[in-house]
Amino acid sequence: MARIHVLTRKEELDGQRLPGKVVVVVDVLFATSTIAAALAQGAAEVVPATDGDEARAEAARRPAGSYVLAGELDAETLPGFSHPTPLALLSQPIAGRSLILSTTNGSVAIRRSAAASRVYAAALLNGDAVARHLERTGAGETVLIVCAGSAAAFNLEDFYGAGHLVSLLTRDGRGRHEPSDAALAARALHDRTDAAECLSQGRIGRMMRERGLEREVAFAAQKGRLDVVPELRDGRMRSG
Repeated sequence: MARIHVLTRKEELDGQRLPGKVVVVVDVLFATSTIAAALAQGAAEVVPATDGDEARAEAARRPAGSYVLAGELDAETLPGFSHPTPLALLSQPIAGRSLILSTTNGSVAIRRSAAASRVYAAALLNGDAVARHLERTGAGETVLIVCAGSAAAFNLEDFYGAGHLVSLLTRDGRGRHEPSDAALAARALHDRTDAAECLSQGRIGRMMRERGLEREVAFAAQKGRLDVVPELRDGRMRSG
């Protein structure tokens, strides 16, 4: 039986041997929720960048009008970038365009995971779709669910999102994945806690509410709304 493990911060990736493993990055507020929403809305791809400079350089190589540039650093929208939250981006004409995304944590976690056999982006919005895909395509690989965290700190909502995936993959004891202790802890949090309450109570959720972004937090708290499986291929996230 394959193992399923949860890393509580992206920094823990540094000590992992990634080849031969499947990585699922979780950044519920908001990078992986944004990626799922953008692809569900018809974006051609999402290009994760490690920082604003890299995102600008990527945009400079593309024709004007072929992309949307979105990003933040330490929760502040980068100058000249669109706000990188799901509802903010869905208000733009993103269908058929590339989303170039630079965030403090989520896009960085995806890039750090690139050496894995497969890399996915999951949130509550598309967790069901990602779990079904892993169940169909799993071939005994260890699954690492990577909580992006926040500037090397633990984030409650990412751990909850990891627990959502663990719960789906181990439901009724019929899953093909044996959970580690960290995975069991994440599942226990998820199974005993309401999603909207958990997201609102965490540090990032409180900050978003203080900034008047309650609708964004509520949107990200929905489970199974989007049937997309964002997978990293050649440095781009595309729907599987």
